[in-house]
Amino acid sequence: MLKISKSILAIATLSGTIIGAGLFSLPYIASKVGIWVMLGYFLILGALAVLIHLFFGELASITPDFKRLPGFAKIHLGNWGEKAAFISTILGLLGTILAYLIIGGEFLTNLLSPIFGGDNLIYTLFYFTSGAILIFFGIKAISRIEFWGLILFFIVLVILFFKGLPILKIDNLLRETGNITNLFLPYGPILFSLWGAALIPEVEEMLGEDKKLLKKIILVSILIPIMVYLFFIFLILGICGPRTTEAALTGLGNFLGTGIVSLALFFGVLCTFTSFIALGLTLKKVFWYDLKIKKNLAWAITCFIPLILFLIGMKHFIPAISVVGGVMLGIDGILILLMYHKLQAKTQKSKVKSLLMIFPLAAVLLGGIIYEMIYFIK
Repeated sequence: MLKISKSILAIATLSGTIIGAGLFSLPYIASKVGIWVMLGYFLILGALAVLIHLFFGELASITPDFKRLPGFAKIHLGNWGEKAAFISTILGLLGTILAYLIIGGEFLTNLLSPIFGGDNLIYTLFYFTSGAILIFFGIKAISRIEFWGLILFFIVLVILFFKGLPILKIDNLLRETGNITNLFLPYGPILFSLWGAALIPEVEEMLGEDKKLLKKIILVSILIPIMVYLFFIFLILGICGPRTTEAALTGLGNFLGTGIVSLALFFGVLCTFTSFIALGLTLKKVFWYDLKIKKNLAWAITCFIPLILFLIGMKHFIPAISVVGGVMLGIDGILILLMYHKLQAKTQKSKVKSLLMIFPLAAVLLGGIIYEMIYFIK
């Protein structure tokens, strides 16, 4: 019974963190590139994400606990790997936390301001303060929030489906966009939406002596978000069609009325908030465990840098997740692949096998990094 409980909490923590802010960009992107292009991206990037997470899980199982990606990179790649991992991990997690703060604060504002008044800044600060408190208290509180948050998430999603079903049109899904200029638009947001590698060491620690369950938990924890994302795209795009908005939920008001939009916004706050606190905890532990910064100072850096970035005007959601997904997470993925290759290359046979598997995956990630950097500069 204890083993089942651990597994459920571990799956909830990982899949609940993966299902985050990126979800809300996907219907809009699908409306720009078409459903078949999105399915192709999910097939390719889904397989890539599963493999990289499984590789990292294997690395986590043989690496001492209380390490995060930079600590792993130092052990397996040396000082240069550690430095690269620190840069990508810290910037990537800061960018991700900022993205959750942007979209979560927006959802909370739209949910509560019609009732209580107030502007976006007030509600974003409330969202931030609540998350910062939970990040301070650690994994036990957060793992249970992830679990119940995931349960409530599915309940709200089912309610949205039945409310929207009478006006859902299959033609909206099959509509051709005919615009090839957006062909690479899904790459960064989808990779961002599927990524949970930063939580793998956290999950491995949660399992304690039951580390042999890690591979199954990783596989299930990624397949759940993929199914949820495809269902969410089907639901929102089927209802809204070409009027799908960038944040997905706000466009529902034109079709389902204010009551269902309030429920959808609650769903948005719930979804982003659980990921905000879980990834905040992970970044805190990078500073604390790997950089040896004192615990409370690590917490303060983790929480207040994204807030400061928000306050000075960094409030654009889709560009933020595109850069984080395409560049920072791409670098993380390449480092994981290099570490796994080094682990596998103990014999000539396994070295060749590893090369044939690892470097095509790394080439995809490198191409994505180059594309997102050029797109961002433009």
